[in-house]
Amino acid sequence: MSKTAPLWQWSATELAAEIRSGAVSAVEATEAALARMDQINPQLNAVVESLADEARAEAAALDAGGVSKGALHGVPVTIKINVDQRGHATSNGVAAFKDVIAPDDAPVVRNLKAAGAIVIGRTNTPEFSFRADTDNPLFGRTRNPWGSHLSPGGSSGGAGAAVMAGIGALAHGNDIGGSLRFPASANGAVTVKPGLGRVPAWNPSQKAERGLLAQSMSVQGLISRTASDLNLSMPALIAADPRDPFHVPVPWRGAALDGPVRVAVSRDDFGFGLHPDVATAIDKAASALSNAGYDVVETEPPLARETGEIGYRALMGEVKALLGADIRTYGSDDLNVIFDAYYDEFPPFEGDELLRMLARRSHYARAWSLFLEDYPLVLTPFLLAPFFEAGRDTEGPEGVREVLGRAHWSFIMNFTGLPAGNLPTHIAELPKGPQPIGVQIAGRRWREDLIVDAMQAIEAEISPVCTTLWDRL
Repeated sequence: MSKTAPLWQWSATELAAEIRSGAVSAVEATEAALARMDQINPQLNAVVESLADEARAEAAALDAGGVSKGALHGVPVTIKINVDQRGHATSNGVAAFKDVIAPDDAPVVRNLKAAGAIVIGRTNTPEFSFRADTDNPLFGRTRNPWGSHLSPGGSSGGAGAAVMAGIGALAHGNDIGGSLRFPASANGAVTVKPGLGRVPAWNPSQKAERGLLAQSMSVQGLISRTASDLNLSMPALIAADPRDPFHVPVPWRGAALDGPVRVAVSRDDFGFGLHPDVATAIDKAASALSNAGYDVVETEPPLARETGEIGYRALMGEVKALLGADIRTYGSDDLNVIFDAYYDEFPPFEGDELLRMLARRSHYARAWSLFLEDYPLVLTPFLLAPFFEAGRDTEGPEGVREVLGRAHWSFIMNFTGLPAGNLPTHIAELPKGPQPIGVQIAGRRWREDLIVDAMQAIEAEISPVCTTLWDRL
């Protein structure tokens, strides 16, 4: 980014370097992000709780301290409202939970603060964080900065819209079936869904432990505008926290692989059809990787549709058993209609059958693990068609089928616990307006670094789309 650009447009990497050098202060970076929030958030409703006063005090303290706290010293970030931040409500988009005040920071919040990040606000999510669109009766709808023709995605829709609009250089989000990657695709952002055990997770406000599938499929992560910002920030996010007993303390950077990294490319549309603009996005990503020296091979990973289908049906079974009553009691009429359609599209496994499918999860994870021995990275579509309009999932079975029914490439990675990144490689000029088209790059377990490296290689040829967006705003 040009040094003449406003600070809110700078990447986290640029901000951290300039604050470390003394050329920019944490206060200046924070004030720029807060001013941008004041300017653009009223039309987006991405941030639903401003933390301006806390952020200003923290920035001033960092500047007065004179010593860098870590890699993100002075970098403005946002936190999603379904994660605990001391003294603030963890509402999860549900009106009945608006007074659930966090007694302490969740590990992901603690890790970001320990690295010097400054939290400027908390971002919107749908009810129970269980839609691929972001709207709720408590805070209302989040809008996509690209325009009203697009949903902002979900469930981290507030995070995706905020970071792409310039409200903070990084945005926290989480992902149980695609909730980092849907908003990245919708808004043109970049993310990597960490693998199982990579980022410590726990909410001190919770009254009971989550179900086993929720524990193994849901992960904490970040949404950014560039892949280099993930290489900067993710090492801080994965710092150990004893409150997560299943965290895996593996370094961010793994061993170098021998020879060029092989990338399997799949265009499997599972019988739904692959939209030409999605095919173009795949072509551009594959070409950029090949030009960067990757060994790109067209081939199919194992059991792809089955893995996604079984994974989401199993998750629906656990959700129905453990959360179904709360969703019926506290969820809106719209949410309950959506869940009825979910259950029709992905019939929940129940009873003994659910237990058998939980056991079979290892079968799918093993098949993918063996495939990744030969192909450390896998390039796929994320969605099979351009992103949908806001509220599409409220429009009956066909709406839910468009939003989630064709998202098997997303569900696969959560069910198997594999990492997967998303980045935009194409801007489609469609009748209702332009929109970014993202692709997914999955990888070996605990090798998020390989995924982010590949995304950086793509960005060396295909520029991030944020500047195109800002020219439109």
